[in-house]
Amino acid sequence: MKRLLTILLALGLLGSTPVMAAESSALGAEGNDVVVTTDTAKAAPIPAWAYQELADGYAMGLFGDEIYTEHNKTVTQTQLDKLTEVVADKLAVLGVEQRSNAGSFVLDTTRGGVLNALYMEVLPYAFPGIDAGPVEFMRSMKVVRGDGTGLALDRPCTLMEAAAFAGRLILNLYDQQNAGSLGLLWKAEGNGNTLYLLGSIHTDRSNLYPFHKQLRDIITGSELAAFELDFNSQEGIDEFTAMQVYSDGATLKDHIDPELYQEVVGALAPLGMPEEQVAQLKPWALANSFTALSMLDETSSDNAMALDLYVSAKAANAGISVEGVETYAFQGSIFDNLSDEYQENYLAMTLSMYLGMDAAEGLSEEEKAEYEAALKEQDEAVDRWMEQWKTRDTEGFAKDYPKDDIQANTTDELNAKLFEGRDPNMIAWADRYLKQEGSHTGLMTVGAGHMIGKTGIVQGLKDLGYTVEVVPVP
Repeated sequence: MKRLLTILLALGLLGSTPVMAAESSALGAEGNDVVVTTDTAKAAPIPAWAYQELADGYAMGLFGDEIYTEHNKTVTQTQLDKLTEVVADKLAVLGVEQRSNAGSFVLDTTRGGVLNALYMEVLPYAFPGIDAGPVEFMRSMKVVRGDGTGLALDRPCTLMEAAAFAGRLILNLYDQQNAGSLGLLWKAEGNGNTLYLLGSIHTDRSNLYPFHKQLRDIITGSELAAFELDFNSQEGIDEFTAMQVYSDGATLKDHIDPELYQEVVGALAPLGMPEEQVAQLKPWALANSFTALSMLDETSSDNAMALDLYVSAKAANAGISVEGVETYAFQGSIFDNLSDEYQENYLAMTLSMYLGMDAAEGLSEEEKAEYEAALKEQDEAVDRWMEQWKTRDTEGFAKDYPKDDIQANTTDELNAKLFEGRDPNMIAWADRYLKQEGSHTGLMTVGAGHMIGKTGIVQGLKDLGYTVEVVPVP
């Protein structure tokens, strides 16, 4: 149980592996939504207007990496079905009054047909203006904008256009209902500067997306977005990747029990990882992967985009400067310097978490009951934290996340490294930002565990004389 707590603490203390960000700094903000349809083997660059759609669309699972190569091709029926499925799932959790679903519309892969298909997912709910019909309703919701000469409803719809329609529809309906995830968010002020402090839980779970408009606007309204790591630093990513593999000729088999080795290989084979690839990785690297996988459930989006990665992509795609407070080398050293014994135990525990009750084979009934209770406690803790994050329950999270107790009493090797010296460094970064000349607005997104507690960023900035308050819920 103590080791389980250590693994869960890491969700609120460490950065995430990068997933997606803008591929170009030449970001535009055109108001139209028309892409020239081509079916060439090599796709054209994503148009400037679409960059603002990427982070939300990816986070909600409207598309995956295929958007980079297929964005200007006509949307397929399979892709359209996926878009309408995501829209249906997102609207179902809004709690809007349901009504009779009456209507018959042409559903195909033209722009008009795609709008009709999306409209059919909205019809069962009593949204204002819903009876105006698909085109008028979508125009009123600013889902479809055209190119200045018309809506081109009869033209084949590209994947990027269809994804943009779906994403805008979800966001605008959530905004209309004052809905969306609020985040654990504070506002620090001093010397004419403002620094928003967003505490992250490094996973995607509990229908995390979309974010509330207030939070999205704070992200895109910042001049600088800082994170534990610069997720756009290829040099840092390469350095971290190199730390995860053996470079001395050894393999995983040389460092862990043979039975555990076979269990790890067997667990990763269904995910497409051959033994030769698994064998190159260090125990801590595999353990972190199992942790991330075990945190996901049916409420995670298909892309499982951790929330700090979303914020980074949202900022980068808006042309906002991004930087890291820590380095990949530093975070990698937290794990790479763990003892061999601890790394092996860490891997065994996270593998058990990932396998769930399948890992309980051979245990006594009493041991199985204890193990099942531990798994249940894990799920309930993460669900509570995610709900606290979504509703901006900063007090509830601070009481539920046992940071101060752990720091005062920890004998765990990893716990000590997760906390040691990191809060002061983050407080110092925030202090430097707030001390700069002029009037600036920035956003700092780091693990929520760093925000709270006696040594946390919030208290640390207050001790330095800054005004720090929870951002009011809209």
